[in-house]
Amino acid sequence: MRRIDQIADKFVADSIALSPELGTYMGIPGRDHELDDFSPAGYRAKADLERAALAELLDTEPVDERERVAKEGMVERLELALERYDAGDVHLDLNVIASGAHGIRQVFDLMNTEGAEAAANVAARLNAVPTAFEQYTETLRAEAAKGRVAARRQVTEVAAHCDNWNGAGGEDFWSSVVAKTTVDGEAATGELGDSLATGAEAARAATAKFAAFLREELAPKAPEKDAVGRERYARASRYFLGESIDLEETYAWGWQELHRIETEMAQVADRIKSGATVDEVVDLLDADPEQIVHDKNDFRDWMQELADATVADMADTHFDIPEAVRRIECMIAPTADGAIYYTGPSEDFSRPGRMWWSVPEGQDKFSKWREVTTVYHEGVPGHHLQIGQSAYRSELLNRYQRQLLWCSGHGEGWALYSERLMDELGYLSEPANKLGMLDGQAFRAARVIVDIGVHLELEIPEDNPFGFAPGQTWNADLAWEFLRAHCRIEEDMLRFELNRYLGWPGQAPSYKVGERIWMAAREEYQQRKGSDFSLKQFHTDSLNLGSLGLGPFRAAMRRL
Repeated sequence: MRRIDQIADKFVADSIALSPELGTYMGIPGRDHELDDFSPAGYRAKADLERAALAELLDTEPVDERERVAKEGMVERLELALERYDAGDVHLDLNVIASGAHGIRQVFDLMNTEGAEAAANVAARLNAVPTAFEQYTETLRAEAAKGRVAARRQVTEVAAHCDNWNGAGGEDFWSSVVAKTTVDGEAATGELGDSLATGAEAARAATAKFAAFLREELAPKAPEKDAVGRERYARASRYFLGESIDLEETYAWGWQELHRIETEMAQVADRIKSGATVDEVVDLLDADPEQIVHDKNDFRDWMQELADATVADMADTHFDIPEAVRRIECMIAPTADGAIYYTGPSEDFSRPGRMWWSVPEGQDKFSKWREVTTVYHEGVPGHHLQIGQSAYRSELLNRYQRQLLWCSGHGEGWALYSERLMDELGYLSEPANKLGMLDGQAFRAARVIVDIGVHLELEIPEDNPFGFAPGQTWNADLAWEFLRAHCRIEEDMLRFELNRYLGWPGQAPSYKVGERIWMAAREEYQQRKGSDFSLKQFHTDSLNLGSLGLGPFRAAMRRL
């Protein structure tokens, strides 16, 4: 085996040994009854593993282009991960979507729940939740002693999520895990049934205890200010993009891009109803019974039908889609946190890639015209194709590249590029669906402005194209006002989105900035190929590189 592949594969195996949750996400059996070690020692062990792998990689010369790409991609990710760990950023990521607490809860979504062995794993993992929360509390407490605490808004919002998991808005999550765990199609009984019930109660109590810790001990120590400042933001931006960018130039570009998109939205709205404004057309579409679904399960079924039809239509035509990747599942998440996300297939593809929607409490209206482009983003040709194809290409990519290497700017940039691509290919010829795509694009452009503006506490330009709060300094209240003016999203979902940006600096712009870099890479590729340019070949060549930080991605593409 190639030396760099050996280093990569050993790193994956060692990572699974340290992280039972990672094993579950990858579909590797053996430790589904355990949870990760969330103590300071647990985090340190993962950093030590990264440090050792990085040292080996830096001491190894690639023998060909395949190894060069693998080394560059892995080194870039490990160096940034260690930089963030050493700076304490990893522990400051207590936020509404990617905290240790969310990892503890979400791993149950991917567990097998049928059969005696699976039920025993679920029961054991439920009973392990108290220890995991105690360890995470120990870590957050130790970081607080060093003066490192996430913003108060994030601390209290994560506590509210814990309340929701414990049934604040209805059935608690832990009971729902037990309810779907069966043996021969029936609820577990006897000692196993008792262990499941005891585990659910233990998890519920531990979640409540953790929420109390957040509110009573951590929140009083947390800073009121949401802004993280330039140093931490620049580091986060590099991590989520895999490349350094000029933050001020990108901020200015965000204003221009939002204005461009909204101008195009007005043109499309006029095609739907002559002389009408965008908001008037949105109201018209949202009043059309053909465009609205009122039941979340019916909406899931609609998304599944569209996802399946898109895969069938694009396979062997616009993309080379491996047979194993042609299966996707649309899921309603068992919580009401407000997120839309994708989880990749298990390593052996026995569990397919899944598109999840965590529907906020009270939302009972879903607009199809808005979400056609979401299906393309999360499914094919978006995340499902990109992640599934990487997982499948064992002849081209080592195990780290297939399963662990992920960069938001590359992945989310591709998914947003995919939405625009579907318009290019004629799949958004219906004006309402085109308006939905543009509305999503405007949403992502607004996030570039808000995320950079709030965290760097920039001044709003006097000459901004919307006449919005000229000369004022960005804060969370202005961000909310701006998003409400430019994003047509249900209020609960939009509130979740803003809280996510405030607590996960640098991630939200990675979509639009990543798309910008993907478009530039395609243009450069086309110029190099000249009359030999093939769009399908560009997609094949770029996706066969696997996920990469955008810096290594651009370098690898220029060598093709």
